[in-house]
Amino acid sequence: MDRRTFLELSSLSLGSRLKVLAEAQMPMATLGKSGLHVSRFCLGGYHMGMHGEENGVRMIRRAVDLGVNLFDSAHHYNDGRSDEIYGKALTGGLRSKVLLMSKAQLRDRDSATRQLDETLKRMRTDYLDLWQCHEVSTQAEVDQILGPNGALEAFVKAKQQGKARHIGFTGHRDPAVHQRLLDAFDGWETVQHPVNLIDPHYRSFIQSVLPNIRKKGLGLLGMKSNGMGTITKNGIASIQECLRFALSQDVDTLVSGPETPEQLEENVLVVKTFQKMSGDEISALLARTKKGPYGPKIEHYKRES
Repeated sequence: MDRRTFLELSSLSLGSRLKVLAEAQMPMATLGKSGLHVSRFCLGGYHMGMHGEENGVRMIRRAVDLGVNLFDSAHHYNDGRSDEIYGKALTGGLRSKVLLMSKAQLRDRDSATRQLDETLKRMRTDYLDLWQCHEVSTQAEVDQILGPNGALEAFVKAKQQGKARHIGFTGHRDPAVHQRLLDAFDGWETVQHPVNLIDPHYRSFIQSVLPNIRKKGLGLLGMKSNGMGTITKNGIASIQECLRFALSQDVDTLVSGPETPEQLEENVLVVKTFQKMSGDEISALLARTKKGPYGPKIEHYKRES
């Protein structure tokens, strides 16, 4: 979406905006070798659960109405309440119409298995469409995951048992950690990492590990397009620029965390009217954001040098 198109959309009445949201098709993509056909917008599970159950249920159901079919959560999001909100929202046959993913952050086999079973119970489902090893941050954690009785064994078994149709891993601290996990096991089907307009300036996932993920044919879920809110908070870029830049990268879907149905609609409007940035646009934007601030001052989750 170019600036002119965005300004035209911004000037629309509420009724006209709702008409665009309802009638425009949701862009879709294939999530790498998982083969899952996913919406290019994925509703993030953390922020969705921050303002109570009723708000979360409304967001999930509104997202389904808008054509979103991929939904994110994690075992520890809001002490398990995010998983529970999905269980309450996806009743009346809605579960069969969506793709659910959640994550486990514990690194040994038995603990990860217990987290999966708890998530399935909370979500009121027999299986996850995607289960990911959550927020892998250090090489020591990789040692645990890959070692004897490590979490990898739980992920492999869950797929064999049909509790998880597909498996992957996530993280945002250090692309070298992602690269090691990527190299260590050929059974991963998806990877999730930050994709935003200041990432290229410091410990860049986009420039280092992203091309290798694609060479292996894995599905790629972008996240932290707004750096957990810090990019817009610091006046570095608008939310529209954040979303459009991230979607212009080589990602299948973008996990985004609106907190209200209204914010959800704003995000989906950008996705449904999306036009890929040109190379010149991207270069100009990165030249602007390279002037700072960037690095851990903004991306607080990244490892410092």
